[in-house]
Amino acid sequence: MQRDTVIFDLINKELYRQRNGIELIASENFTSLQVMQAMGTVPTNKYAEGYPGKRYYGGCEVVDEIETLAIERLKKVFNASWANVQPHSGAQANVAVFLACLKPGDKILGLDLSMGGHLTHGSPANFSGKNYQAHFYGVKRETGLVDYEHLEETARREKPKMIICGASAYSRDWDYKRIRAVADEIGALVMADIAHPAGLIATGLLNDPFDHCHIVTSTTHKTLRGPRGGIIMLRHDFENPFGIKDPKGNTRLMSSLLDLAVFPGMQGGPLEHVIAAKAVAFGEILDDSFKAYGQQVISNAQAMAKAFVSRGYQLISDGTDNHLMLIDLRNKNLTGKKAQETLDKAHITLNKNAVPFDDKSPFVTSGIRVGVPAVTTRGMKEPHMETIVSMIDKVLMNADDEALLATVKNEVKEFMQQFPLYPELG
Repeated sequence: MQRDTVIFDLINKELYRQRNGIELIASENFTSLQVMQAMGTVPTNKYAEGYPGKRYYGGCEVVDEIETLAIERLKKVFNASWANVQPHSGAQANVAVFLACLKPGDKILGLDLSMGGHLTHGSPANFSGKNYQAHFYGVKRETGLVDYEHLEETARREKPKMIICGASAYSRDWDYKRIRAVADEIGALVMADIAHPAGLIATGLLNDPFDHCHIVTSTTHKTLRGPRGGIIMLRHDFENPFGIKDPKGNTRLMSSLLDLAVFPGMQGGPLEHVIAAKAVAFGEILDDSFKAYGQQVISNAQAMAKAFVSRGYQLISDGTDNHLMLIDLRNKNLTGKKAQETLDKAHITLNKNAVPFDDKSPFVTSGIRVGVPAVTTRGMKEPHMETIVSMIDKVLMNADDEALLATVKNEVKEFMQQFPLYPELG
């Protein structure tokens, strides 16, 4: 069979781009080489519908061991009593929770997408907003912090079946205990989507949602530094309080309902090669070095935030507790779209993002979201954040100077030579 040189040449171009650019997208990271190696292996050939010991296909004895190991390692990472490692993405993990816990038309309460929430927390463009009655809480205009009073007021008025906490562009920690208190008052479940800060929660650097939230979902990339995929976890199993039964009409524990919601509820065969890579990543998280990585992520984010503020940039909530920051560019007379496209020319990658109470469309936006997990993985420390912000500022303040952008692009490439990425790949 002839080698597909076209695709492999493009893959090499992507490797070149990643090596020579500054990656600041908050939802991206660089896996270890062994995580990538596990993904590119023979479990990709195996169909394994079902769960370890209960498959619909033969020949699953080895992938059963792989998946069981992934589950046990993940439970140890988060001190969970149950976990499902099969969801193909964080979004699909959320789909499964909705399917297990709710009926179409039930009310949900989540953080508004325009305030830093996620599509799967009730956006009208998403399954969560199309199939359920979505209500929202936001952040305070003065502080940029979650408006817990509004959350509680809305919860008491609307009495949703589920309250969702978590975000895609929120730089502060969460008061899970307070959310659980109002949920108990109205008889709601609480789902925490920790896709972004999961790696920082796993190492005890941010508040632990597990004792206050009934169900926890996450992606396995971002701050967990694993392959792209999703997971669902419980620390304490329980019976569904809404009387939802399995397809045979039996009452089940939530763990069983969630398993059924993942398969056969919303997807077929699991990606066992990705699950193998998840298992490798979970093993890496259990190493003491991962907590040091998490601490460096927070230190780098706070150093970067300080460097932006010193140059007059307006940070939503005036700083960060985690791995990211959201910056309102209106005082710099720039849109998020313009900033993203201009920085791309200098090989500095981040994303445009709506800011709370934005007056521009989601396709333009007034802000940018900046994250440090990937540059921290490359080995950068606090002083390097100052260098990066200096280059960003130079680009944004000279956005139409093509010659200067080319100069900064060369500076970026030279700067990144200090932080090798996958030298083993040649």
